[in-house]
This record gives sequence, structure tokens and C-alpha cells, in this order.
Amino acid sequence: MNVLSPFFNLFEPVFAWFQRRLGLSRLGWLFVGPNLILFGIFTFVPIAINFVYATTGGVKLLPFERPFTGAENFRTLFQCGDYLDLSTCNRDIFWRAILNTLEFSLLQVSLMLVFSVLTAVVLNRKILGRGFWRGVFFYPVLLSPVVVALLWKWMLQSQGVLNAGLAAAGLSPVNWLSDAGWAFFWTIFVSIWAHMGFYTLILLAGLQAIPRDIYEAAEMDHASPWRTLTRITLPLLMPNLVVVLVLAAIRAVQIFDEVFVLTGGGPGSATTFIVQFIYQTGFAEQIHLYGLAAAASLALAAFLVVLTLLQLKLSRANERTGKEG
Repeated sequence: MNVLSPFFNLFEPVFAWFQRRLGLSRLGWLFVGPNLILFGIFTFVPIAINFVYATTGGVKLLPFERPFTGAENFRTLFQCGDYLDLSTCNRDIFWRAILNTLEFSLLQVSLMLVFSVLTAVVLNRKILGRGFWRGVFFYPVLLSPVVVALLWKWMLQSQGVLNAGLAAAGLSPVNWLSDAGWAFFWTIFVSIWAHMGFYTLILLAGLQAIPRDIYEAAEMDHASPWRTLTRITLPLLMPNLVVVLVLAAIRAVQIFDEVFVLTGGGPGSATTFIVQFIYQTGFAEQIHLYGLAAAASLALAAFLVVLTLLQLKLSRANERTGKEG
């Protein structure tokens, strides 16, 4: 530190001058200013540009070459003759993507929550090799989503490892990724496998924060494991469960990487989700409909804002309940 002191002393007159000009209370803006500028350039500016594309039409890329159309893109996306019959919608693939996303989110988040709780409870016990098993469950989180998808695609493709095992057992191969039902199942399974470790870690931290004397009192009262879980563990773990629930829901709604590599949205539109619809509409199709893609992304953003506000409301409700308790 003494070696670097002369170097830092060179800047002391500069900061002293800024302190005199700005005052001590506003000097902090000098340090956070560059970060705020970068945050604005790469966050708020793209959001503003997205609004521009959502309210303009045509296939031109540059904003000033696109005619203003107002809410036409939103009307195109949401207009249906009968919302119970997707074939009557102007963009039936958009609604198919929404339904797929909702079904995927409900199933994936529910299963993720159950498996994460069970895994965290087991890993919180004194078992042989507990540190090793914690690392095993968290390891998939460190992998790139593309790597995860390629790994499972290698196992699930028609000539993959899983079908090779079935053939060795004398069974017929299964079209794991070309059958709609199986493809949807594997998107849920792979997503849970890849991300469960992160949520397990959050729940494990919550379990370790529960005082041990509460469990000792339950043992003295001869409480059953199920009663201990439902009356002690889960209620005290509720703040962590809310965080896991909302974070998992937000991530599930935005699912793209694993599914795009694993199934490409197929077969047909069985695993086409909302983010992939945005990508295909704006970039992958022969005619790039940037306006529709931007409108769909804003609809997704609005839904994510609702989820975030829900998380804040639930967190505050849990805090009030904890204080009253």
C-alpha cells in the first residue's frame, strides 16, 4: 500500500477541487456517474428504441425509415375472432407461444420448488459426503445453457446414448425430441436439472438460518418428520420460498437458450415459447418484422414487471407477518 501511496496522492488535488465545486454531499455522483451513464446507454436507450420499433411498421431496420403505426403491432398480436380458438387469431403462433410458456412455467416452477425443497432438506442433514453432494447439485448451474442443451441433445437424439441403452436392453428406440409430448417433457426436465442447484442453495441458506433448538424442542415433543416439515420448516422457510418462487417464475417465462438448442421450438410449435417467438419474428424469419417482435417483447416485459411487483408485495407481507409473530 505504501508503494502505491505516491500514485494516489497525484489525484488528491483533483478530488479536492471537485469537492470544493460540488460539495461533499454531491461528490458521490462523480464516482457513480460513469456507471449510471453506461447503465443508461445499455439499458434505458434500448428500452426507448424498443418502444420506437413497437410503434412503427415496415421491414426497414433504421428507426427513421420506419413509418409510425401507433398501436397497430399490438392489435395485430392480440386481435382474435375467438380467443378460445387460436386459428382465428391474426398471429396464432404468438398465442401458441404464450400458452406453451404458461404451461411450461406452471409445471416447471411447481416441480422446481418441490425438488429444490426436498433436495435442500436432505443436504441440510448430516449425511456422508454432504459437501460433495452439495457440489454435485450446484455444478450444472455453472455450465453454459448451450452446453447443457448440447449435452442432453447428445443423449436424447435418435442415435443418442439413451436410445442406445434401450437398444442394448432389447427395447425399441423412442423419438424423444421429435414427439411433441416427449419434447415438452424433456424441456422441463433439462431446465430443472440445469437450474435447481441455484434455488436449492437459496433454500439451504434459509434452512441453516433456522435455530436448531426449535427442532430439538420438536423432537422432545415426539413430533413426526412430516409435522416438523409442515409446521416448522416450511413456515420459517417461507421468505426464501417466495424468493425462489418468483425468481423461478421469471426465469421460466424467459426460457430460450436450452430449448432453442435442444428442440429448436419443435416439433412443430410444441416447444415454441414467447422469447423464441420474439427471436424468430424479428431475426430468424425471411421477412424481419421488428415491430411485432418489439411489441411482443414489451408485452413480456409488462408481465415480468407484474411478477416483480408481486415478489415485493409478498416479501413485505412476509416481513409484516414475521414482525407480528
